[in-house]
Amino acid sequence: MRHRNAHRKLGRTSSHRTALLRNQAEALLRHERIETTVPKAKELRPYVERLITIAKRGVKANDPKGASLSARRLVMRDVLNETVVTKLFDVLAPRFMERAGGYTRVLKLGHRRGDAAEMAQIELLGSEFDPKKAEAEKKAAEEAAAAGDQPKSQKSVGERLKAAAKSIRGGGGQKNKGDGGLKTKASKPARGASKQTSTPRKAGGA
Repeated sequence: MRHRNAHRKLGRTSSHRTALLRNQAEALLRHERIETTVPKAKELRPYVERLITIAKRGVKANDPKGASLSARRLVMRDVLNETVVTKLFDVLAPRFMERAGGYTRVLKLGHRRGDAAEMAQIELLGSEFDPKKAEAEKKAAEEAAAAGDQPKSQKSVGERLKAAAKSIRGGGGQKNKGDGGLKTKASKPARGASKQTSTPRKAGGA
């Protein structure tokens, strides 16, 4: 029976497990989605949701010398990066202000090659693909290209494969600096041919 065993040990000591959850929580709050194993994702979910609830309480108080400062200190006990903490209080907590709980979503991705561990993607709600935002970004990129500030174009997978295959096959010959022709290797003498030397033979020698 597993009575009163609320959490997974994840094969780590308590200090190592705490460090793991802190690092993953910081990464999730920074990027809003990460990939990890299913047990780690299930352990990370309540850890992050508790931090978001504390941040919501601080934002709702809106008192820099009272509850909001206390909430910020409670969050910084687990998340050590000030940039991530600022994002949590300024962006993420207001996003979930009208939501009672359930700020994350766990999506199973299948098994990992190598050790067959079951993988999952854990993400914050609201970080999904937004077609309106994607359309606005595409329009802004087209306007920037028309204005002359064209960003560096990214090659497709097929173009990268073709370039790699061409470099492997040696598609382009290297030119000599002097005559502009192709580099050619010096021809080796035929097997059995005697080498010509500039030193004269000794008198009476064989």
